Amino acid sequence: MTGIRRGDGLPSIDYTARDRDGLLAAMRALIPDKLPEWTGYTSEADFGNVLLELFAHMGDILGYYQDRVANEAFLGTARTRRSVIQHLRLIGYELSTAAPAVATVVVSLPSAAQGRVVIDRGVAFATRSGKDRPSVRFEYNDAPKTVDLAGLPSDATGRKLLTLVVEEGRLVRDELLGVSDGSPGQRFALHHAPLILRSRAATGRGPQDISLVTRLGGGTVDWRLRETLAFSHVTAAADGTQQAQLDYVIEIDEDDRATVVFGDGLLGSIPDKGAEVRATYRVGGGAAGNVPAGAIGTIVAAPAPLLGARVTNPEPAGNGADRESIERAVQHAPAIFRSQRRAVTAADYEALALDCPGVGKVRARPSSWNTVTLYVAPAGGGPVSDVLRADLLAYFEDRRPIATRIEIAAAAYVVIEVTAEIGVLPYYSRADVERNVRSAAGALLAFPAADFAQRLFLSRFYEVIEAVDGVLYVNVSRFRRADRPADPDDPASQVDPTGVLALGEYELPVAPGDAAHEGGIQVIVKEGGF
Repeated sequence: MTGIRRGDGLPSIDYTARDRDGLLAAMRALIPDKLPEWTGYTSEADFGNVLLELFAHMGDILGYYQDRVANEAFLGTARTRRSVIQHLRLIGYELSTAAPAVATVVVSLPSAAQGRVVIDRGVAFATRSGKDRPSVRFEYNDAPKTVDLAGLPSDATGRKLLTLVVEEGRLVRDELLGVSDGSPGQRFALHHAPLILRSRAATGRGPQDISLVTRLGGGTVDWRLRETLAFSHVTAAADGTQQAQLDYVIEIDEDDRATVVFGDGLLGSIPDKGAEVRATYRVGGGAAGNVPAGAIGTIVAAPAPLLGARVTNPEPAGNGADRESIERAVQHAPAIFRSQRRAVTAADYEALALDCPGVGKVRARPSSWNTVTLYVAPAGGGPVSDVLRADLLAYFEDRRPIATRIEIAAAAYVVIEVTAEIGVLPYYSRADVERNVRSAAGALLAFPAADFAQRLFLSRFYEVIEAVDGVLYVNVSRFRRADRPADPDDPASQVDPTGVLALGEYELPVAPGDAAHEGGIQVIVKEGGF
């Protein structure tokens, strides 16, 4: 609360706190010194008190805005996504968009299916919708391919099986963004969001996430996506004229709205006046696309021979990740800046790999004088898909030393078995306490909390479980790695005698996948615990 401080015999306002009540008290404390003739200020009916309260109210509002401005002026204290985006653009860092989940679907056709069918980009499948569970769309997102239905393998019933790799999201084709007026620095907003943009550079795998063209008088000009226009200098054309490069950049705001930005004629070309600006891109992404096995069961858009077929995904979809949080960006951006986007040290490789959307955790280690192995765990866990592997290799293509090879390996997941026996206090719901214990203890093994070479302490599980409201006591009767032998008849072998589970350099802890154990933690509520 604001108050009067006295230094050298003189009163001074303490400006470190500026709430309404504090400002009002401070102004009243100054009245005897500043306005000794005002003697009626102690009366609430005095009109001067109305003015003081108005000034205190306005001072409180101004103090709030001053604090907000001061906070948002620095990266370490900024709290809004907009401010963080603007700060990080000063060092050339863009927050990652959401990454799409990847799944393998199997299309089952009748045994009599014949002929050839073209699988084009945008062939779509979806999960079935339900109450509070919208459908999730998956699309084929690679180069078109022709499939001979007669040559497809068959299952035991004689039905022909077509296997496709699909990605979550929706393709927006040839969208008209606007018409160029010939001025420098033109900006055109994409009409749909959120844009999937896994790299500002070429991915080297199939179609790009976004392609941009301008059309004028029947002619079409292709433009190239760049991370920055700082290097899109003027070059000499074949006819001897000077021309800026046909480059553009994408800016994404705090609401995931993407905007195409063209150059000024010196750094990046200006689209010809009257030219239509058109874009083809994909929207979607996020952890919601990590659907379980068997969830994809609907054909949304496909060539006629596939419309009557059945479809499913034998394995869960994976690699889907939400947009980069501001907390992660603030922590991760300095490492990217220090690396100067060049992979030299192991720390550089790790920082740059984490900049590739879809990568959750990574550990880089040199395996020979010219080979670096990246041990990767996709965002949310699970195996490394072929799509993510290809994106990572393409991402490093212009960032690694020319003689260095990069190999992608999957992180090793170690199942940690934890069983907690608890007693419940009176007047607490046993089901609620059990659920809260599973949630609290399971968070210790959740992917965000996991790390390579981690040490898991038994005491930490006791700590978080005992902190749950309604828990009378707890006894952890199982605390072990599932891949280590144990005697099921010996209770002592179920709990590591050291109370510490140490993981290897490329190992990550995970909870058991038993659906009956929410959060992967088994909780046993003891009878007569109170």
